[in-house]
Amino acid sequence: MTETILAAGPTIRLAAFLGVLATMALWEVTAPRRQRDIPRVIRWTNNIALVVLDTVILRTMFPILAVGLAVMSEERGWGFFNNIDVPASVSIVVSMVMLDLAIYLQHVMFHAVPGLWRLHRMHHADLDFDATTGLRFHPVEILISMGIKLAVVAALGPPAVAVLLFEVILNATALFNHANINLSRPVDRVLRLFVVTPDMHRVHHSVDPRETNSNYGFNLPWWDRLLGTYVAQPAKGHEKMNIGIEQFHTRRDLWLDRMLIQPLRGPPSGHALDSHSTAKEQK
Repeated sequence: MTETILAAGPTIRLAAFLGVLATMALWEVTAPRRQRDIPRVIRWTNNIALVVLDTVILRTMFPILAVGLAVMSEERGWGFFNNIDVPASVSIVVSMVMLDLAIYLQHVMFHAVPGLWRLHRMHHADLDFDATTGLRFHPVEILISMGIKLAVVAALGPPAVAVLLFEVILNATALFNHANINLSRPVDRVLRLFVVTPDMHRVHHSVDPRETNSNYGFNLPWWDRLLGTYVAQPAKGHEKMNIGIEQFHTRRDLWLDRMLIQPLRGPPSGHALDSHSTAKEQK
């Protein structure tokens, strides 16, 4: 079973990724939520080039990724679930929920620590909001995120199938909740009880620091509500809210070379503990 998961994992992830991306792109064309301001050719080519670069660097730097480590942990008895006797269904469900909580906490940390915010703000600096925004992460952030994920997998000892399912679902929901798609308001209200919706996550991409530092969930919406980081709607409404980071608001900032050096440019303003942003918000 574990050998099958290892062998089929990359194919399953790639097929799911391409299928969801194509579905979201078609949905964005037929029923967009917001008017597009930047030509797709500029944003899509650079965002997709970035994810290709991220993938190459990740595969080069890490000889083993999360699913492989889960298999190794099971073989060697590492981690919590490999040392207790519980039904497989329980360990799978609990592992997926705990991995999602770890991603939420990691996201909060990347907003709270100025050095990490320098890396993560590149994700926020996209001037439009669509499915490819969910792919836009700095390579150094990707490496740090994978290191954190591997540490969680080693400590938790989740079944390999739980890690594979979690990664497929997380990638799919990241594309979904960044998509520029128009869900009816009643559907959105119900759906966001179970999964992060585009309207919920779009608030997180506002230039308003109060909204930027809210709605950290990528998959499950419960952590924001439970831990006090939930903002239901943007102050200016979804059609009029400004997307991005104020200090990187030119089309030239959307190019791959500028994205890669962005952590070195300007002050790390706008992070969750930035007193200047808080004072500006309260005026």
